[in-house]
Amino acid sequence: MMPRIALLLGDPAGVGPELVAKLLADPVSRQAEITLIGNRREYEAGMEVATLSTPLGTTAAPGRPRLVEHAGSGGWQRATASAASGRYIFETLRIALDLARKGEVDAICVAPLNKTSLHLAGMTHEDELRWFAAELGFTGPTSELNVLDELWTSRVTSHVPHKDVAGLLTREKIVGAIDLLASSLLAAGKQHPRIAVAGLNPHAGDNGNFGREEIDIIAPAVAAAKPAGCTVSGPYPADTVFVRAKAGEFDAVVTMYHDQGQIAMKLMGFDRGVTVQGGLPLPVATPAHGTAFDIVGRNKANPGAMRNAFLIACRMGSAKAKAAA
Repeated sequence: MMPRIALLLGDPAGVGPELVAKLLADPVSRQAEITLIGNRREYEAGMEVATLSTPLGTTAAPGRPRLVEHAGSGGWQRATASAASGRYIFETLRIALDLARKGEVDAICVAPLNKTSLHLAGMTHEDELRWFAAELGFTGPTSELNVLDELWTSRVTSHVPHKDVAGLLTREKIVGAIDLLASSLLAAGKQHPRIAVAGLNPHAGDNGNFGREEIDIIAPAVAAAKPAGCTVSGPYPADTVFVRAKAGEFDAVVTMYHDQGQIAMKLMGFDRGVTVQGGLPLPVATPAHGTAFDIVGRNKANPGAMRNAFLIACRMGSAKAKAAA
């Protein structure tokens, strides 16, 4: 079943328009019916930077996206975070969510966003994931998932100070993170995923010598987690679990805090990583890198992560469409 994807330019002040132009010129874009949501002028500027051209139609068809025009109020400047570009992001995202509610798209793929622009435009949520959940009226468990090629990660705590991490860990939260990651892997077409769980402390606590979180919280959570169709093991030392995952021993890793997984994933492939807004009733994927203001307009933006985000959105959107059929 060919998925229907809402494709957004992201922050118009960044490399998003260029990346979208490169994606739409790639044959891989023919794997979906694409609705491009955004400012035609910004898309044309992206094509000019990329020295590529893909015409737009009035109806979505493989190889010929349709445009849902959003002129926006303008006022943004290239390579600059601003409230104006943040408002544009929110406006185009709301159009995409409305199309999803109407059943016109199965998933959303967004070019890079800029958190500073979003906050300048009035976002009060911790991050985009919580904003999406609020807009959708979704109160279930969510987590930002990061994907590099075939390796997925999730985390139990996210954008919080390190000093608060240990106090926020509970068995229930860890089991929830495992279950959410497992369901997302299965929705993306991964069969029988192998999930590793990282410890919190150096050497996974070294049998209690460097902390008891592994003994009292993490290991019991691993034992309690029984996601269907998956295997779960750990806790493993965080400084070696990604070495083993990179070697193919695991398909996914649950980490305890933000940088524990992000540093490893970005070091292994910064220009290929994808962020999936995990747990939402609607698949949402975006490149894990930022808006790259330092190279805007120079045709240097690597489309690898954008391409990967699109492919993940296609797989998850197709699975969603099949489940609803």
